Amino acid sequence: MKAAALAFERKTGIRVAVTAGPAPRWMGAARVNADIIFSGSENMMTEFSHSFAGQLDPSTIEPLYIRPSTILVRPGNPKNIAGIRSLAAGNHRIMVVAGAGQVGMWEDVAARSGDRELLAGFRSNIAAYASNSGLALERWKSDPSIDAWLIWNHWQAANPEIADQVSVEPDLVIWRPMDVALTQQGRSRSEAVSFVRFLKSDEARGIFEAQGWKR
Repeated sequence: MKAAALAFERKTGIRVAVTAGPAPRWMGAARVNADIIFSGSENMMTEFSHSFAGQLDPSTIEPLYIRPSTILVRPGNPKNIAGIRSLAAGNHRIMVVAGAGQVGMWEDVAARSGDRELLAGFRSNIAAYASNSGLALERWKSDPSIDAWLIWNHWQAANPEIADQVSVEPDLVIWRPMDVALTQQGRSRSEAVSFVRFLKSDEARGIFEAQGWKR
């Protein structure tokens, strides 16, 4: 999103300030001056639509790009992790994110096959639950005892020096979107409407696809 904002500024001369991170850090200010809200999943955007009731225009909510779940492993994959079934069957220490845009993500992945034993095996090997991806990244860096981290693929693209990526099996992988929505204030600002339109352009698509997102 920040790269797209810079590209938009170079193209139009309009600066877009992107504020991200755990919602409590920016929610108060956003209620006063945000033009656009973006989220990492549909459940997150639904929460935002309640938090910004009367301020966010529900008719403008739109999923723009999606990305798949993946497994981050230590560089070189020293534990030879091969996928979700490998994590569930082996003696591994797994980290998952249980909040923000990943509410229910790990259980959706582990239970997608309908195999209760796979879900139970995966759960028994979860060693760390992070409330958001940023905190999970900090734990990954500080705790080398964590063997694998179930997360979205773009986190490895953004941090290739600290993790390799192992794909989730095709029958278990899930996808979630990035949504955008205009606030009532943003809807009346031509610059905000133009930026949302830019996010759907081929130029922006290339920026997102370079980080693992798909249209």
